[in-house]
Amino acid sequence: MSDFNTIDDLNVSGKTVLVRADLNVPMQDGRVSDTTRIDRLAPTLKELAAKGAKVVILSHFGRPKNGPDAKNSLRHVLADLSAAVGQDVAFAEDCVGDAAKAAIAAVPAGGMVLLENTRFHAEEEKNEPGFAKAIAELGDLYVNDAFSAAHRAHASTEGVAHHLPAAAGRLMQAELEALTKALEKPERPVLAVVGGAKISTKLDLLGNLVSKVDMLALGGGMANTFLFAQGTDVGGSLCEKDMADQARAIMEKAKAAGCELLLPKDFAAAKEFKAGAANRTVPADGIAADEMALDVGPATVEFLKAKIATAKTVVWNGPLGAFEIAPFNAGTNAVAAIVADATQAGTLLSVAGGGDTVAALAAAGVEERFTYVSAAGGAFLEWLEGKELPGVAALKK
Repeated sequence: MSDFNTIDDLNVSGKTVLVRADLNVPMQDGRVSDTTRIDRLAPTLKELAAKGAKVVILSHFGRPKNGPDAKNSLRHVLADLSAAVGQDVAFAEDCVGDAAKAAIAAVPAGGMVLLENTRFHAEEEKNEPGFAKAIAELGDLYVNDAFSAAHRAHASTEGVAHHLPAAAGRLMQAELEALTKALEKPERPVLAVVGGAKISTKLDLLGNLVSKVDMLALGGGMANTFLFAQGTDVGGSLCEKDMADQARAIMEKAKAAGCELLLPKDFAAAKEFKAGAANRTVPADGIAADEMALDVGPATVEFLKAKIATAKTVVWNGPLGAFEIAPFNAGTNAVAAIVADATQAGTLLSVAGGGDTVAALAAAGVEERFTYVSAAGGAFLEWLEGKELPGVAALKK
């Protein structure tokens, strides 16, 4: 991607390369419970080491309040990180100053050292210039491979890039290339699938998408708010009735932009929200007063299947129903499988992201069959909202 420097633009042999990673991984009983972020980072670290660089890894971890504390030490991820890169990674007790310098000096070219949690210093989140400079003094080059932290202008994600030649790591590069293909320079028609409980949390996102995509399919609780805004009775379903005006404004904006809004045709409706609850399929306007719409129905799946068949690009954020409990995961699973099949057939580029989305697609068993699934929650959403991400802007040529 021409507007950004990548590792290919750097001569790293014999240099000390600072790599901003996102090692803020989930923990259970003091152990890493999901190594996805570590596994996705490993190729960048291994490539730099293989090219003769001394690799220095920076990351935040947890939300420490008052300086260093054992619970939020990056020591917890050291064993998994070493296993992922196939070599023993050294550890420094601080991310700046003498402790960091000594640990880096002790590592040979091709070796790696993990520095302690950047958030043990309050200056990190304030993007304090002196602190960014102190980090920059530790290396010759800067590589940012933490797209998931790119929406925050912190010292280690943005500030340091002003002091050293800066480039995107392979994970950041893959993310930026996937996102550019999906929304900046997409093959059309583009269909966006947006689900989730509330439109109030996704107003900016919906407002930006209707001006960028050709079709917008809505599901989850937010679809009920749009139906209600059109005068449909949604019974006892989750619905933000006070957001009806905003929903109507988005419909108007979509109409003006020539974006087709795709609302559910039918629902799986139930009287209680629990696994295996008795339910029936009803048309969108057929929900009884004591029922809730908990998933899109089969007619909606067929409707979306026909629309997906006409699309060249799909961007997905949020489930179409209460995907955490069967049988109300059926709609999300069915539509996800349709997108995955078209992707594998080579007719569709599919990009998905955001917390619940990754979980829903993993539960549907299709995560590996999309073109790209972003593990970056907040950064992916801000990108969908059309916002410039400080950590990405700092890497521009």
